[in-house]
Amino acid sequence: MGDNQGRTGDGNGSPAAAVFDALGAEYERAFAASAAHRESLERLLTDLAPGSRVLDVGSGTGRPTAQTLTDAGHRVLGVDVSPVMTALAARQVPGAEFRCADIRDLPLAEGEFDAVCVYFSLLQLERGEQVELVERLARSLRPGGLLVAATVPVDVAGVDAEFMGQPVRVSSFGAEEFTALVARAGIAVEWTHSALFTPEHPAGAPEPHVFVHGRHI
Repeated sequence: MGDNQGRTGDGNGSPAAAVFDALGAEYERAFAASAAHRESLERLLTDLAPGSRVLDVGSGTGRPTAQTLTDAGHRVLGVDVSPVMTALAARQVPGAEFRCADIRDLPLAEGEFDAVCVYFSLLQLERGEQVELVERLARSLRPGGLLVAATVPVDVAGVDAEFMGQPVRVSSFGAEEFTALVARAGIAVEWTHSALFTPEHPAGAPEPHVFVHGRHI
C-alpha cells in the first residue's frame, strides 16, 4: 500500500508515525524496484527547470525521490511524520533538507515551490483531509508549477488493513476520482499512469498504483 516514501499521519506518536518508525529502511528495500515510481521521477526531471525548489511530502527514507531530485541539482525540502524515517533520510541524502512534521501543520506560502511530490503520502489521512491538503499544496506552487501525486486507487474510507505486517487505517479514492480531485485543486492534469506492484517483502501483496502529473493553472 505504498511506494518508497513515508506517509503523513496525526503527528509524532500517531499510528502513521509508529508504522513507519517500525518499518524504517525495510520499507525502502521493499519498494526499491518500483519501475513506475522511477518513470514518474524521470518525467518530473524532464519537466523541471534547473535548480528548482521541490517539496517532497512524506519523504520517507529520502530514496528514491529526494535523492533523485537532489542528484539532479534541485533544492529539496522533505517532510515526514516518522522521526526514524526523517533521521534516515537526512543521513542518506545530506544534500536535501528534511523536517519531521505533519504536513497539515506546516506553514506553506503561496507560490513557494516549483514542484510538489506527494508519493503515496495521503493514504492515512481521511478523505476530506486529502482534498484539503491537495488544494493547499496546489496553492504552494508558483504559476505553472508541477504537482506529482500517487496513491493506491481503491474506493475506501477508514478501513483497517495490514501493511508489511503493521496495522494501518486507510482512506483513498478510485483512480478517476483521485485524478478529478487533483484537477479540482487547480491543476491541469497532463499525464496519468497505472501500474501493479508487489513489494519485496514476505508480507508484500500486489498493489494497484496510480500516478498523476499536472501543472498549476
